[in-house]
Amino acid sequence: MRMLRPCVLSVVLIAALSATSCKREAAPAATTTPAPATPAPAATPPPATAETAAAQRVFGQEELDQMVAPIALYPDSLLTQVLMAATYPGNVADAVTWSKAHPDAKGDAAVKLVADQPWDPSVQSLVAFPQVMSTLGQDPGWVQRLGDAFLAQPGDVMDAVQRLRRAAQAAGNLQSSDQQKVTVVPAQAAPAPVDSGGGSAPPPPASSETIIQIEPSNPEVVYVPSYNPTTVYGAWPYPSYPPAYYPLSPAWYPGSMLMTGLAFGTGVAVADALWGDWDWHGGDVDIDVNRYNNLNVNRQIDANRNTWRHDSNFRGDVPYRDQRSREQFGQQRLPGADQRQQFRGNDAAHQANRDRARQEMERRGFEAPAASNRQAQERAREAGRDIQNRPGGGRDSRPGQGGAGVQRDPSRERARETAQARTQQGAQRDHARDVAQRGDRAQAGTHRDAGQRNTHANAQTRDHARNEARASQAQHMQRSQANQPRLQDHAQQRQHHEVSRNNAFDGARNPQQSRQQSQRGQQSRQMQQRPQSQRSGGHQVQRSSPNRGGGGGARRRG
Repeated sequence: MRMLRPCVLSVVLIAALSATSCKREAAPAATTTPAPATPAPAATPPPATAETAAAQRVFGQEELDQMVAPIALYPDSLLTQVLMAATYPGNVADAVTWSKAHPDAKGDAAVKLVADQPWDPSVQSLVAFPQVMSTLGQDPGWVQRLGDAFLAQPGDVMDAVQRLRRAAQAAGNLQSSDQQKVTVVPAQAAPAPVDSGGGSAPPPPASSETIIQIEPSNPEVVYVPSYNPTTVYGAWPYPSYPPAYYPLSPAWYPGSMLMTGLAFGTGVAVADALWGDWDWHGGDVDIDVNRYNNLNVNRQIDANRNTWRHDSNFRGDVPYRDQRSREQFGQQRLPGADQRQQFRGNDAAHQANRDRARQEMERRGFEAPAASNRQAQERAREAGRDIQNRPGGGRDSRPGQGGAGVQRDPSRERARETAQARTQQGAQRDHARDVAQRGDRAQAGTHRDAGQRNTHANAQTRDHARNEARASQAQHMQRSQANQPRLQDHAQQRQHHEVSRNNAFDGARNPQQSRQQSQRGQQSRQMQQRPQSQRSGGHQVQRSSPNRGGGGGARRRG
């Protein structure tokens, strides 16, 4: 049995190999009629083209949706005017300032007022709508990004507009009304792009079977819608790129505004202000030449020039974002840039001198300077490792001294000697500092002892002065006690004197007594002046009285 197993296995392998060879020989026989070549090579270019277009994209889909969200529901003609004007962010900023200074200017009359301003006609036409100017003035950075996206990817921008319009319609916030007319038309295959000389980008690819168009219900009255982009489109699909909301003044939108829908304020009467419109099937901006010439009298255009072209002369100093736009619209280096490079020392002669100087340094043994900070750090670390790894205390080995015979670098030797000299100087400075510190400590101790002695002497002086003050105070107390009786007598005498001196005022305290005393003399005088007949009879009484030097009358006794 063991001998039969290898034989059986060999037979099975031979049979399998023969069957495989038969299938290979039968394959050519099955294709008797030659089939046409498959277009595999022809299918390879589209992927390459798609990769190239993706590489040239400046903004992604989520960024485009975020940028156009505040204006995607504008009427098509107004939306196109905003996109054209956004390619001139400097002019838009000036127009916003003018609009704020003239709040009552609107419509075609406002556009005629700025006819002499050095702005692009697309920017001049927007002053007819103060609401739009207020929105554009709230975020100049957003305006510039929007214009750069429209120049670099116009088709992708309009695709983003259609995506957002479909989302608003699905959320129930976009429908026809008295202010606007919403139309859904079938999408058509876009024709090949026409080279208009202005560098129009390829038309947008058809991303859906329908296109949503928005037009004013009355072509001569335009209503600017106001809405909140965070709610009008339903659930926002890009949480990392939320749309911005630029609220407008309630004066333009009287009444209550819908929380999730659109609000329309006062309409703006226009006749020729909106002269541009986006061609959804052609992928470019069509210009109504008659309207344009009626409004821009000083800037007439030919009837054949019915497609908008970006004019870089109104771009000013604002640079283009992508390389394709820079090459397409001719924003190249300013004249004289090469001369400025020569002035800065970047010409060929200066470079040749630098090369010769570098070669001379290398010939003399100097190492070329580091080209970057990282290279300089690496060289410093290598030098430190070499010094640490040197035998005999960090010195280079020399021939005949047990070393490997490595020749010492003169520059490194000088650096090492300089470092040693600096180390010795540092040691000397440290020693001198130590000596000075010891001297300072000794002097401080002397001063401290002297200070302690002075403190003790001052304490003794204060005690002596305190004792003298106490003795003087005791003597003063004794003198005061000895003089106390005399002071009391003096006080009593003074009080008695005050009392005697104030007797004249006693009558003020007893007015009746004072009045009787003053009338006592008057009663006597009245009795003396009475006539004799009125006096009562009687005998006179004479009494001897001392001579008072004055005489007086006899008193009658009743």
